[in-house]
Amino acid sequence: MPELPDIEVYVSSIASRVIGESLEHVRVVNPFLLRSVEPRAEDLEGRRVVGVRRLGKRVVIELEGELFLVLHLMIAGRLHWFEVGKTAKKPSMLAAFEFSSGTLVLTEAGSKRRASLHLVRGRKNLADHDRGGVEPLEVDRAQFEQALQRENHTLKRALTDPRLFSGIGNAYSDEILNRARLSPLKLSQSLVPEEIDRLHAAVQAVLTEWTKRLRGETGANFPKKVTAFREDFSVHGRFREPCKQCGSPVQRIVYAENECNYCARCQTGGKLLADRALSRLLKQDWPKTIDELEERAPK
Repeated sequence: MPELPDIEVYVSSIASRVIGESLEHVRVVNPFLLRSVEPRAEDLEGRRVVGVRRLGKRVVIELEGELFLVLHLMIAGRLHWFEVGKTAKKPSMLAAFEFSSGTLVLTEAGSKRRASLHLVRGRKNLADHDRGGVEPLEVDRAQFEQALQRENHTLKRALTDPRLFSGIGNAYSDEILNRARLSPLKLSQSLVPEEIDRLHAAVQAVLTEWTKRLRGETGANFPKKVTAFREDFSVHGRFREPCKQCGSPVQRIVYAENECNYCARCQTGGKLLADRALSRLLKQDWPKTIDELEERAPK
């Protein structure tokens, strides 16, 4: 799922192309995409774009008269830009938004249709799409602690809860916790002040660094490679590969449709966290530490 750094790059790329331009036509190819009934698409057509911004993991395009396009890409949704005169057609296209300067196309890979489009009238109704989490790059240390410890959850769950923090998902939470050298299963209300300091600093550093990096890679182009798996990540998506911090093999916890990646040596004092599937299967044969795991590895 595109997270804060990716969405910020999408927002700036879209803004540079559509602000001041008019929305000429909204073409919804898949009817399951549109999750609102009022206003109608026709009510937005012919209006000038006055702003583009991020709302959590959503892209919001504001039109004259307090009308809004709210796009949530979910896991597999992606955006594409076609200049005027180019054929705006892509496999898995769900919708096309035709502006006077070009066409923004929304696609979604796979058969599950999770991406959504809401057409919204008025700022009050737009606020209903805000899950309430604080902006992680804007909060100070005290505000961060207050949000983090509002409820007692694992750090992995707390960071990815949109009611607590805006825009952080599975990938960047792994990277943040690795940078902070904290276990993903440590409870948020159990952190001591020094650990909260480290986590706050890691959140801001990781998100800032990757946003700048993705902006630099994109330049004046429209983002093309938006992915949750990047070669230069320290741990996310790198199961069994060396941790970029210490070189130990990255571990994982598999749950539902996601997985949590971490380094046992950097984050858990060498302890292997129980994988719900493997630890149940192996029972007593499940290694308890990274040293034990490495001892069992084939020479």
